[in-house]
Amino acid sequence: MLLLLLLGCQMVAAQEISPLGKQDIAALDAQRQLIRHFLSPRDLQDKYPTTVGKLGTLRALLEARRFRPEQTYELQALGVVLGDVFVQEMGFKWVMVSDEYGRDPALQYRDSPILLFPLTMIAKRIERGETVDVFALYEGIADHARHRIQALQ
Repeated sequence: MLLLLLLGCQMVAAQEISPLGKQDIAALDAQRQLIRHFLSPRDLQDKYPTTVGKLGTLRALLEARRFRPEQTYELQALGVVLGDVFVQEMGFKWVMVSDEYGRDPALQYRDSPILLFPLTMIAKRIERGETVDVFALYEGIADHARHRIQALQ
């Protein structure tokens, strides 16, 4: 699927959305595993499968300052888990988005033009020195996404 967005008379970069390939799935799974590494076997079984458990895991890692601002890969791993919450709660799916700047994992709501890029949602804020409340971040973005989804219907 090729999307071309027009804002006024100005063209915005074309985006091609495609399903995840095997390497894409493996890369996201490796980042999930990095985060799960910090959990006890009991938490992995009891808490992590829930959305509150995932967000709680992210909050605990952020409050412990487990990753420094320059640890981009690790911070983006937090974003993968945040993305999984959108999948679990709102029906988004993981896709790959390619444009003139490169190829990145993203979340797409069904087959709509609504896209989220969760890998950088936490990372960019930490890199700017901000404190991140993942529950508030999730709720704010989810609220915005819900409005966009309603506008499509």
